[in-house]
Amino acid sequence: MTRRVAVLMGGLSAEREVSLVSGAAVIKALTSLGYSVIAIDVGHDIVTKLAPMRSSVDVIFNALHGQHGEDGCVQGLCELMDIPYSHSGVLASALAMNKPLAKRLFQEAGIPVAASRVVTRDEVLAGHPMRRPYVLKPIDEGSSVGVRLFVDDDAPPPFDSEPWPYGNEVMAEAYIPGREITVAVMGNKPLGMLEIRPHEGFYDYDTKYLEGRAEHLIPAPIPGTDHAAALDIAERAHRALGCEGVSRADFRYDDSEQGMGLRLLEINTQPGMTPQSLVPEIAAHAGLSFSELVDWIVEDAICRA
Repeated sequence: MTRRVAVLMGGLSAEREVSLVSGAAVIKALTSLGYSVIAIDVGHDIVTKLAPMRSSVDVIFNALHGQHGEDGCVQGLCELMDIPYSHSGVLASALAMNKPLAKRLFQEAGIPVAASRVVTRDEVLAGHPMRRPYVLKPIDEGSSVGVRLFVDDDAPPPFDSEPWPYGNEVMAEAYIPGREITVAVMGNKPLGMLEIRPHEGFYDYDTKYLEGRAEHLIPAPIPGTDHAAALDIAERAHRALGCEGVSRADFRYDDSEQGMGLRLLEINTQPGMTPQSLVPEIAAHAGLSFSELVDWIVEDAICRA
């Protein structure tokens, strides 16, 4: 019997365009595998669109990114409608999307993270909220949306002359020098690791999704003990939040003589599935084609239902 899959894509977040690309790639893979596929461009009418799916699909592949799509909202809706869905559940999704809460749980699990504090927009307007260099991040956005880096001592205060559409609270986080490392976890086990080397600046939204903006080194060229530690931390973080299916752990790695070593930045519970995305690249290095990765995610969701 042919499996029927609904692919949720698009959505209402700042990552809508990325989600559409991820969704299109997933649909192409599922179709090639013989699945019966329904594409759903998610908007405010999501309840109306999902209601018929209770009796017409076997599982939902959630290819949404950002707010409402990977923060527990759509997951809760799927739970209420009793429709199996891919990736993490309500609680893990909500925790991972809220950077300060996730960081607190990582610390309780003994996982090394960068120093940070939550500040209001007014506090930031009054002056730099912590010693430079530091990073300002929205509390609950992904794909480096809204991230600001402040390095120079003479840098103007944040928001001095620009709008901030991401809420009243932000997270100020100490900037960790060094290298960008990411680890994929699949089925509660680390799948592999790569290093991202942006050609200029830091690993921002454009660098993540525009071709040719960064070099990916796989496997990441780091010493064996640190390599093993990164894999272990990614698995522990995945379990600490209660993640399921596939997740991605993002690190800064300071390997200088007096460096801080590995620091976990965050967990992404619904990694991108675009041509530039990291998890499919790690999976390919581990011997899994894109179609095989998508197939595993679907079957995993069905088995967990």
